[in-house]
Amino acid sequence: MVKLLGRMGYGGQIKDSGQVTQASNDGGIDGIIKEDVLGFGRLHIQVKRYARENSVGREDIQGFVGALAVAQSNKGVFITTSRFTSGAKEYARSLNGSTHVVLIDGMELARYMYDYGLGMQVEQVIELKKLDADFWDEMKDA
Repeated sequence: MVKLLGRMGYGGQIKDSGQVTQASNDGGIDGIIKEDVLGFGRLHIQVKRYARENSVGREDIQGFVGALAVAQSNKGVFITTSRFTSGAKEYARSLNGSTHVVLIDGMELARYMYDYGLGMQVEQVIELKKLDADFWDEMKDA
């Protein structure tokens, strides 16, 4: 997910702007992207890989907001391969204060991966050509 957000432009031109945290005892943060060269701005990421029939609830989002507070951050992206409950979405929308959390569900994740070519290979490129009328109009004067 750090690679995807990097392709989306987060981290800009900063070399090695994204880092994946350790697998366990990560404090509720799975990845961090530095938004500026000096590291003042940071975007924190939480990822849940769930089966399609499972969903991420409000409690998970509240836990992530707590992890952001501990990390002294006010910006986060919570990504799941499944979906969010209505309670989770409403809670994220209600954070109109100093903390902003963006939720990305499985369908949005797939669309972003496709749009930004993450894990994709171009299978076929088709080139279509049409006659350049301006080119041929100039030729009859020559």
